[in-house]
Amino acid sequence: MHDCPVIAETTPHPSPRTTRDLTKAAVSGWLGTAMEFMDFQLYSLAAAIVFNKIFFPDVSPAIGLIAAMATYGVGYVARLAGAIHFGRMGDRIGRKKVLVITILLMGASTTLIGALPTYATIGILAPCLLVLLRLVQGFGAGAEIAGATVLLAEYAPVRRRGLIASLVSLGTNSGTLAASGLWAILIGVLSEDQLLAWGWRLPFLLSFVLMLFAVWLRRGLRESPVFEERPDVVNGTAMSRDEVASTIAGAPESRRDVLAAGIRQRKGKAFFLALGLRLGQAGNSGLIQTFLVGYIATNLAVGRSVPTDAIVYGSLLGFATVPGIGLLGDRYGRRSLYLALSLLTVVLAFPVMFLISSGSPAAVLLGMVLGLNVGVLGLFSLESVTMAELFGSRTRFTQLALAKEIGGILTTAVGPVLAASLTAVTGSWWPIAVMLVGYSLITFVSAFLAPETRGRDLVRLEDAV
Repeated sequence: MHDCPVIAETTPHPSPRTTRDLTKAAVSGWLGTAMEFMDFQLYSLAAAIVFNKIFFPDVSPAIGLIAAMATYGVGYVARLAGAIHFGRMGDRIGRKKVLVITILLMGASTTLIGALPTYATIGILAPCLLVLLRLVQGFGAGAEIAGATVLLAEYAPVRRRGLIASLVSLGTNSGTLAASGLWAILIGVLSEDQLLAWGWRLPFLLSFVLMLFAVWLRRGLRESPVFEERPDVVNGTAMSRDEVASTIAGAPESRRDVLAAGIRQRKGKAFFLALGLRLGQAGNSGLIQTFLVGYIATNLAVGRSVPTDAIVYGSLLGFATVPGIGLLGDRYGRRSLYLALSLLTVVLAFPVMFLISSGSPAAVLLGMVLGLNVGVLGLFSLESVTMAELFGSRTRFTQLALAKEIGGILTTAVGPVLAASLTAVTGSWWPIAVMLVGYSLITFVSAFLAPETRGRDLVRLEDAV
């Protein structure tokens, strides 16, 4: 009797979002993700090019590269902790507040990496401090891209959800381009001695300005309309499972069914499908954007600027690839495009690696650009919207963050180290091609088993499967 008004109060219709609100959300999601990927790409390029010399100088070049890649990988362990902590927070109190915290953690730790003393100055303490800052950076980044993905998908009009959500992927592309561009300039302008002495610090220190702008923008952002409309949210905070269960008893039948669906569904199937979709993109990214940069610079007789130039050109092309795939997904659905792109990556894996291993600068550029746009950016554009649509609104942030970060640990963190070890043992490029095929086949199977999610109502509390 007296419970009905309470139910009505828990599900107010959110005030309409204007074009300006959508624009701010889009810019915020793009900028935060750009900053995250700029931070991580700055580190991955530094790990491949200079960190093995300034933080791990007392070992052979091959072992130094493996150590630098391993240090790169520890950030992904912290990302998992961040995904759990901030994912739950985002599902409970909203997306916006969490995204302000994560951008602060990421920006501060990245800036401090640029101020670190080197091994020559303080010995073993230098790589230890580097690992510590990587852990802090990863803790904040663990929920950044998931939060931006959720925010944009929940803000976007249904018919343009794939395009709007793809801006998160465009943010990754922008960050990669900015970091690669900065490194390309440094490599082209500075001598090796200047680069090792002080030049490597500049990109990390410059990220502080970007952090300040991102924090200012996010503080003025309105909360996701889907979060405000959730039937289990009261005064901006989600009810606990017990509170929802007690509320169901006195709710009208229509509202009772909506609430019950959100707490009675057995979790797991949607998560593992999302994880499978993530493995191909994340694994390919770790190999192409991280490992191959160091592999080309260390093992192939080409100029040291060739791999960074390839990432720049590939990222520039990605400004057409990412929104193009988003538009195609809105028109034809997510599942069919996933099947096509993952299968195309399998077909291209050996030809791409043959081009890269030829040692010809033009062939290296072509192979890297093809691999980046088909096997990484194309899949990422689809991933941004599909994973958000697979999950229900009650646990969307948490499940999406966990799927992304577990996939990252299993592939992006471990993959470059495994690839470095296999190529060192075999003396050949074929293990890299085999890994690209394996990652992409996992995504192909996951897409085959997944439902079509285009147009799904994101306010629903339960998962799509």
